[in-house]
Amino acid sequence: MAAGHSVDPHGWLVTFNDLMSRIAHRFGRVEPRRTATAYVRGLLADLDRKNCWSLAEHAGLPGPQAMQRLLRTARRDAEAVRDDVRDYAVDHLGPGGVLIADETGFLKKGHCSAGVQRQYTGTAGKIENSQVGVFLAYATPRGRALIDRRLYLPARTWPADPARRRTAAIPDHAVFATKSVLAIQMIGAALAAGVDAR
Repeated sequence: MAAGHSVDPHGWLVTFNDLMSRIAHRFGRVEPRRTATAYVRGLLADLDRKNCWSLAEHAGLPGPQAMQRLLRTARRDAEAVRDDVRDYAVDHLGPGGVLIADETGFLKKGHCSAGVQRQYTGTAGKIENSQVGVFLAYATPRGRALIDRRLYLPARTWPADPARRRTAAIPDHAVFATKSVLAIQMIGAALAAGVDAR
């Protein structure tokens, strides 16, 4: 019999509820708090697809509107949620970890998603229509967790197209930066926030 990890369902639920209670106050109303909890549960579930329809079905909702509203218009402080999750991860994984930056691509069919265009993505191993994100992880011998993220805005199209930026809800202050610069910014922010990393 192969060795593997086992998860204590009760312990997992306690940990999940602890994290969600840490970020709950970042949502202005009860409905988005509940939807955020259902959304994260869906992301963690063993679902074939993880879009608003499938996440809503998993949560027992009649349609995707609540999930879409959470992502598109619900009032929340995304940066403060990120900070809460980072602090939670570092508290639970312990000090003296390492910071790991890497990019990943998300294949897309349309042209309206923020930052999407034909560009190289390692996900496909070639140039494809995609979004690219740069992520920062914190790792210790106890485990690892993503603690930050930045959307890569391709220089060729997005910075110079205000109408397209408005449609995709990209803030005016977001400017082109290389993936390396995005990684350096995230590392600097983590260290400035007191993350004890080597």
